[in-house]
Amino acid sequence: MSADGAVPIACRVADGNTPDDVTHIPTWDELRCLVGHADFLYVADSKLCSKEAMGHIAGHGGRFVTVVPHGRREDAWFRDWAQSHAPAWQEALRRPGARSGDPERIWRTFEAPAPSVDGYRVIWAHSSGKAARDAAARAARIEAGLAALDVLAARLAGPKTRLKTRVAAAAAAAAALSAAGATRWVGFTITEAKEVAFRQERRGRPGSETRYRRTEKPVFAVSAAIRAEAVAYDAATDGCFPLVTNDLAMTPAEVLAAYRYQPHLERRHHLLKGPQEVAPVYLQTPQRIEALLLCHFFAMLAEALIEREIRASMKSAGLGGIPLYPELRDCPAPSAPRILEIFRDVQRHELISAGEVVQSFEPQLTPLQRQVLELLHVPASVYTGANAT
Repeated sequence: MSADGAVPIACRVADGNTPDDVTHIPTWDELRCLVGHADFLYVADSKLCSKEAMGHIAGHGGRFVTVVPHGRREDAWFRDWAQSHAPAWQEALRRPGARSGDPERIWRTFEAPAPSVDGYRVIWAHSSGKAARDAAARAARIEAGLAALDVLAARLAGPKTRLKTRVAAAAAAAAALSAAGATRWVGFTITEAKEVAFRQERRGRPGSETRYRRTEKPVFAVSAAIRAEAVAYDAATDGCFPLVTNDLAMTPAEVLAAYRYQPHLERRHHLLKGPQEVAPVYLQTPQRIEALLLCHFFAMLAEALIEREIRASMKSAGLGGIPLYPELRDCPAPSAPRILEIFRDVQRHELISAGEVVQSFEPQLTPLQRQVLELLHVPASVYTGANAT
């Protein structure tokens, strides 16, 4: 899709088990043929961050921006470096909170002092919203891990527990923390005690000469401990994510802005999977499936062009929104499904007698429908008069 209005400009159908990382080279080659040159910015998700894909684009004169996946050398190096250094963050973007009363959303950037292993620029970005989400997610996992160990402790203390050995108890504790996703921040200790019991050697009523047999049974308990060092280590880089690019002219703020537009691609996929209901496909041959998906692509292209046109017209007219929502609430960014929905009841009827049209009953467009048609640069006459179909 293009950066201007998120309009899809190319598609290719692949098998469902095709990994994303092998698709970027043929996609970029097709775009280069379509555009006619390689001087365009190619922005993609972390699957582009491979030596082969980035090297192919850079080697053919192209430019790219992508995000470094967690765990790569560049990511680990910065998180270690940030424990003892203070990055010189520069504010790149500031937006109001998503809801009334929420704090402002702030994005900051910092160019890493060392390039990537492949020699490309690494731009670190910090999002205040992501920092809050990272901290909340970590706290939730820690709470879930502590709760899981409490359940295990009650199980170990029960008279019918099947965890009879220290190894079994430790394995159960590790599995509980792993299921809660808290292994990194919560540790545990298994303690062992002896439970002493006395039983008669023989059956019968006990008396003065009754002999008892002493038995000992190991009883295990589990106690949790927060790994404060791991929590502090991760908290130091909450909200941070690395971007990599081979463009030497873009500022860090421009690199971040380019990457932040990439999720619009997922919104186009939402049109396929949502309003267009592209799946399931009950066709047997790949050619028929590909042809059907091409029709869906054209439909998605038409919807994208509708959205691009009306939003550009609203911006030119200085409109902050049009009353497309229920209760005539303003919609600042109209979507194609909502636009098409307000025209679904428009009908035109003709009274025909002996094969001739006696009278035509033209639709009565509402002021909102006329406003939308005007913003789309579509004349109202397409719904009325001789041009109506």
